[in-house]
Amino acid sequence: MEAVNLRSFKNKVRAQKRKMKLALSRIEKTPPKGLDKMAEAIDKEVWKEVDCLTCANCCKKMTPTFKEKDIKRISAHFDMTPKAFKEKWLYKDKIGDWLNTANPCQFLDTKTHMCTIYAIRPDDCAGFPHLAKKKFVTYVDTHKQNLEYCPASFKMVEKMMDRMK
Repeated sequence: MEAVNLRSFKNKVRAQKRKMKLALSRIEKTPPKGLDKMAEAIDKEVWKEVDCLTCANCCKKMTPTFKEKDIKRISAHFDMTPKAFKEKWLYKDKIGDWLNTANPCQFLDTKTHMCTIYAIRPDDCAGFPHLAKKKFVTYVDTHKQNLEYCPASFKMVEKMMDRMK
């Protein structure tokens, strides 16, 4: 497993993003037979090649959606009320989701790339980057967004495109 080189990754994204998003749109429109099994197999391959602890780009550039149960769990960990937790670290977006006010994430240790609340992190973080969900096709928009930030998502789409040739 190689360390993620974010500069190289950004260049790959710039060169391939359009083609990859089109491929994902085709998958969404006409899912190939065995898509979910393919995604499951590729997921296993991807995690043999990508080491998140050399990257943490998701924590640096994106924000999870904090659900109420996440807020209750994490605020209790800090001996805070959910209201105080929200006031300190979150904001509500236009559609009503609770998101981080800061980038990188306030819970990211920027030296080690480790989450300081890993055991109680938001469910959105625990599931990220959502590669092998049961119905891959329902997560196509998520993959379109994530491939710009996540080398694992990028590699997933890259491998999927290769297999579908």
